[in-house]
Amino acid sequence: MPNPSTPHLRLLVGSQHLYGPEPLREVAHNAQTVADALSAADAIPLPVTFGGVLTTSAEIRNACLDADGDPTCVGVVLWMHTFSPARMWISGLTGLRTPFVHLHTQFHRDLPWDTIDMDYMNLHQAAHGDREAGFLHTRLRLERKVIAGHWSDPTVQQRLGRWARVAHAWHELQQLKVARFGDNMRNVAVTEGDKVAAQVRLGVTVDGYGVGDLVARANEVGDGAIRDLVDAYVEAYQVAPELLPGGGRHGALLHAARVELGLRAFLDEGGYRAFTTTFEDLHGLDQLPGFAAQRLMADGYGFGAEGDWKTAALLSALKVMAGERGMGTSFMEDYTYDLGPDGPRVLGSHMLEVCPSIADERPRMEIHPLGIGGKSDPVRLVFDAKQGPAVNVSLIDLGQRFRLIVNEVDSVSHPALPKLPVARAVWTCRPDFATAAEAWIYAGGAHHSVFSYDIDAEQVEDLAAMAGVEVVVIDADTRLRTLRNELRLADLSYTLRRGLGD
Repeated sequence: MPNPSTPHLRLLVGSQHLYGPEPLREVAHNAQTVADALSAADAIPLPVTFGGVLTTSAEIRNACLDADGDPTCVGVVLWMHTFSPARMWISGLTGLRTPFVHLHTQFHRDLPWDTIDMDYMNLHQAAHGDREAGFLHTRLRLERKVIAGHWSDPTVQQRLGRWARVAHAWHELQQLKVARFGDNMRNVAVTEGDKVAAQVRLGVTVDGYGVGDLVARANEVGDGAIRDLVDAYVEAYQVAPELLPGGGRHGALLHAARVELGLRAFLDEGGYRAFTTTFEDLHGLDQLPGFAAQRLMADGYGFGAEGDWKTAALLSALKVMAGERGMGTSFMEDYTYDLGPDGPRVLGSHMLEVCPSIADERPRMEIHPLGIGGKSDPVRLVFDAKQGPAVNVSLIDLGQRFRLIVNEVDSVSHPALPKLPVARAVWTCRPDFATAAEAWIYAGGAHHSVFSYDIDAEQVEDLAAMAGVEVVVIDADTRLRTLRNELRLADLSYTLRRGLGD
């Protein structure tokens, strides 16, 4: 997908005119050095530009307006190199819409114990300059991330890099368009939601289309493009012999390729980076387009089955957040359990639509009956997910607010599944199966989720803070009594916030 802009972070540095012009020139030089170092750091995926040393309310307000007005600025990094009286920042920060992280650092890592004097002390006052800033941020009830430590520290850079991925995902979410082919699966509750509220709170636009619109676009695809795509399939996957050219089911593969090309064209022409389908509305298609969904997810598109536009939007955002780390992130569903003595384990899968970015091996392209939807046997990619720590994330609409729910899990090995021809993952839950499952259900988590090896719970919390939505984390420290009390307090908190007009 083409990206028309180069996203970046902007470093804004606070000081004041009290110190005179020469110290301010040194502050600017130091700040540029920090910005250049952060921009070059491997752990930070976005360039960091220096937005200036700010010493007056007018400068600060203009810098904040400029950040908000720049479509390539996805996040602001604030640092008070010296003492910067915080009242100067009120007009700028109260209007700032771009997410910001407060980097509590200082230019020099080590103190020059033998030579330190008051000139040095005055110039390097972040120790209390940032505390002055922090008070104001708290006083104004501003959502922000605080990262403390020297800017050259790899841990600091890694934390800033993870936050930068979240800021980039939030930026993309503000512009996200979801194409919804067909409606929600009939009578299902959790995949419904308020699209107006989603656009107000998350920036997501959801547009509905009949599946006939997809069929019409697929029918325009030329035979040459289909043949080229089939050649790419043969190169990328282990293709079942009956699907190869000359095989008895090759026609099914040609149809799958036509649908993929038509769907890609439809989405790209409309500027859509996420989509949904439903097996209850397939008129004009020979197969459930699950293989096309697998392929598109591998290229970074969001997807939700049965009309689940919230999970499609969430997957798109988390794909951006995963970035270049393999994008091991997929649509997922908790399908069934192994509760035997070697368990408990969760078998996650779907009818077809699991992203091959999470595969442990080269996927197999196969064709099998589906038994649902009333259509021809669909082509699909079959594989086992890789092992390792992961998260499951759900976005739900509680009517008066949205809630993100994240469970830390561990993808594990499992016995062979010779008669289950779908992509699948098996995992154990933290802190344990019973606690995690009960906590998920108490929190209202959906059966659809985003499963990812490439993001962590802290990043989901950061996304929730940027969006102003509630977040529930289920991890090794979760205790049900505490969690249930937190859920009750959250209900009270959001009820009071609505009453106060927040």
